[in-house]
Amino acid sequence: MVEDVDGNHYRTVRVGEQLWMAENLRTTRLKDGSPLSHVEDYDSWVDLESAAYCWYNNDSLHAADYGALYNYQAIESGKLCPEGWHVPGDEEWTALELAFTADGNPGGALKEAGTAHWKTPNTAASDESGFTALPAGYRSYNGTFNLIRISGFWWTSSPKSFYGSENTVLYRGLNYDSGAIERNVASLNNGFSVRCVKDQAE
Repeated sequence: MVEDVDGNHYRTVRVGEQLWMAENLRTTRLKDGSPLSHVEDYDSWVDLESAAYCWYNNDSLHAADYGALYNYQAIESGKLCPEGWHVPGDEEWTALELAFTADGNPGGALKEAGTAHWKTPNTAASDESGFTALPAGYRSYNGTFNLIRISGFWWTSSPKSFYGSENTVLYRGLNYDSGAIERNVASLNNGFSVRCVKDQAE
């Protein structure tokens, strides 16, 4: 178990040399105790230039299962995860995926099995990894909420330019109808889930 600055406790899972959180982050403060901006208003989300979070559809009842959605400025702070943990980079996500590629469905190995949280049919989901990925949906750069129970999206800490844009970052995505893992780029003001990884697995 690992505890964040708000006192939330998270299950963990070891995959190879990595130790990951097995739940989505739901802290409302950075590890130094400073608060993240809690932004509900759509227009305010669009114009954000500082670290912020929200609950899906501005409903805190989603927090326990799905965690919070964070903009990239929160990740960029370097202080979002608990002490001794960090937001994983692209290479760390790749290492996680490679541990479960043998059957051709690495995303299925990461997804929670069944349809308690995922929409039917939750293709190939086995949670063989113990990662227990949940479909928290996302908040678009325009402030709207989309795709809860259908898809999950997780930030990496790895910026990557896209057709000349310097304001895009790599993420990973999982979908209810696929056993694959999506690797793509998104703009900084999207709101995605976060999983933390330990600085150095013990």
